[in-house]
Amino acid sequence: MSTGLVDRYLQRLATQRGCSPRTIGSYRADLAILAGLLARQDAPSEQARPQGELRQSESDWSRLTEHDLRRWIASESRAGRAPRSIARRLSAWRGFYDWLAAEGLAGANPARGVRAPRAARRLPKALSPDQALSLMGGGSDTEDGFESLRDSAMLELFYSSGLRLSELTSLDIRYFDGGGALAASASWYAAGEAEATVTGKGGRRRSVPVGAHARVALARWIAVRADWLAAHPKADQRPLFLSARGARLSNRTVQARLQRLAIVRGIPAKVHPHVLRHSFASHLLQSSGDLRAVQELLGHASIATTQIYTSLDFQRLAAVYDAAHPRARRR
Repeated sequence: MSTGLVDRYLQRLATQRGCSPRTIGSYRADLAILAGLLARQDAPSEQARPQGELRQSESDWSRLTEHDLRRWIASESRAGRAPRSIARRLSAWRGFYDWLAAEGLAGANPARGVRAPRAARRLPKALSPDQALSLMGGGSDTEDGFESLRDSAMLELFYSSGLRLSELTSLDIRYFDGGGALAASASWYAAGEAEATVTGKGGRRRSVPVGAHARVALARWIAVRADWLAAHPKADQRPLFLSARGARLSNRTVQARLQRLAIVRGIPAKVHPHVLRHSFASHLLQSSGDLRAVQELLGHASIATTQIYTSLDFQRLAAVYDAAHPRARRR
């Protein structure tokens, strides 16, 4: 794929929109598929030039039409491609063509009027309040080891504040100004203010409260963490949550630890960080009814994203009705 225009566009996403390297990689893969469509136009047969060898001029991208994209969608749908995957690629293509137009390098956006197949609406899974309390309170006061206290603190913080996985693992123990080769903290825990400041999707920063139970769990973990760091001076001093090797805890490790804890504590549902985020949101909405506050706490850019939790709440009410109302009971 041409390394000119595409790389310029991806660089803009990284610098101006603050997209992560993983997001940039996804955009690059999506644009490689778009370049492949253009390569097949140029090739006399199905044996098109490899995408890596494609060299587009600035005007080449304008040769793809809405019809070409619709034909691609039809082909992908027949092959069983998920509607969400198609929609994501179309979104990436729209953004790229909008940028080309703004730079004066293309005319009409061929992806603008194209829609992906409708995806089935999938409601997020959430624990029941009883399951959440069992998961949080399943530990013992005698469990005071490095990993057990760390994992309990992570659980409490997830459920207390509704953090995304990457937001939790990126937390520093406090705010660091940076200096030299070190960057200033993007996310940090402020124990004195009982809040955490996190940088979420799109580089949006927000502060979230940390509940009383989470603060107690964090205080116990931070005390053990300090003793452990004193015995391991070469470990990374900044992360709130450390691995046994003294490095910032990875996303994959957090996922595995939460799943293990759920099994040990007898939770039948598959527990991962986003389940705890969904549980936080749905339980808070059930108690408060304040959709706007839940939106702010979750860091959603649009309240439409948060409104899915109103469906979750109705599902809970429907389940109560089915279980209790005489006319709803099955004979």
